[in-house]
Amino acid sequence: MTDARETNERRLRRLQQMRKTGSVAKASEALGEIWEAGKKPDPIVLRSAFLHAEGERSRLTKLVLPRGIALRLYLLAVFEAQCRLDAGDIWQSDRPLKGTNSWSTLVAIDGAYDTAAGAYDAALKHMPPELRGSARAEERWRTRRLEELKLRQVKGALKTLEELGKEDALVSIPRSARGHRSYEDFLLMEEGGRGDMPAPDLYTVSTRSWTGTRTITLPADFFLKGWIQVLNPSEVATWLILRRMSQWAPRKHMLSGVFLTARPRMQAFGLRDDAWEDGCRRLLEFGLIRYAEPPEGPEAAVESIGDPVAKALFSQPYHVRQAYEPHYWQLTDDGLAEDAVQKLDRELTHRRVALADATTRRMQLDPERLADHAMPEE
Repeated sequence: MTDARETNERRLRRLQQMRKTGSVAKASEALGEIWEAGKKPDPIVLRSAFLHAEGERSRLTKLVLPRGIALRLYLLAVFEAQCRLDAGDIWQSDRPLKGTNSWSTLVAIDGAYDTAAGAYDAALKHMPPELRGSARAEERWRTRRLEELKLRQVKGALKTLEELGKEDALVSIPRSARGHRSYEDFLLMEEGGRGDMPAPDLYTVSTRSWTGTRTITLPADFFLKGWIQVLNPSEVATWLILRRMSQWAPRKHMLSGVFLTARPRMQAFGLRDDAWEDGCRRLLEFGLIRYAEPPEGPEAAVESIGDPVAKALFSQPYHVRQAYEPHYWQLTDDGLAEDAVQKLDRELTHRRVALADATTRRMQLDPERLADHAMPEE
């Protein structure tokens, strides 16, 4: 319970800092300008090869990391490409890493938090003494520090995307004559990775697969309303997998919802239990998915699935259903239309109260625990 409270507090603190600095609002505004000035794609099309496990992990789940923005940056690059390019066009971009209209402007972060000082403004301790005392100078210093941190995060994300493996790499970064990475000139790979041929599989804008087998679609609001900036990687991964399932079997999703048990999930997508379960809980709280009523008796919706791979994935033996009945989920894309920062601020604040109340009830039931938390006598 303590860990849950600390995790929630840390996330709420980061969110409120981004709200204070307008970080998400500015990134969403930049994305909106790209969308409005471009082809206004809605939905965004993502090749399903990105999600599928080859071996133990998929490219998606390799990017479910506790730190960094690699998953976010790749999805942002796909969004940006589809705003500029036509279907079938090969990736090309002259967008810089920093400055006006840069990759850094598309990313929202909270900044550097000083744990010892318990504040974000502790960054001011690195400020030259002669500049201190001026509110204007201090604000410029904070902005500069935040831009430096964003540039560092973008470079770190590109490095992570390149180091997924020789064939799985999602970007390629040219080297200078001295062997240094030329981050500005990075090349984006297709969702299936660089491939095993000498010529890399450069990203091309995909056309939508109406059968739901080759691609999945993401509503533009996922990018424009700030959700991509505030969801954790495990939540994004869970949401993408649920979208894959819902578009693989749309009738089943509509009638009874979709589910995944541990073994099929690991085999098909490589997402571990803790990431999946936590992702589903948070997506439910944030209004992006809902519980569906499980079907009674034979699952006619499953029987109607034509794809044998999908049919096997959605089916459960009778003895498994008896031993463990998973949750059935339906996506609620209407929730994406809400401002992500406001929604998460509200839900994380509610969760803070709920966790505090639960802790209080546990202490009341356990006198020894209550004594351990009692204030010491002076």
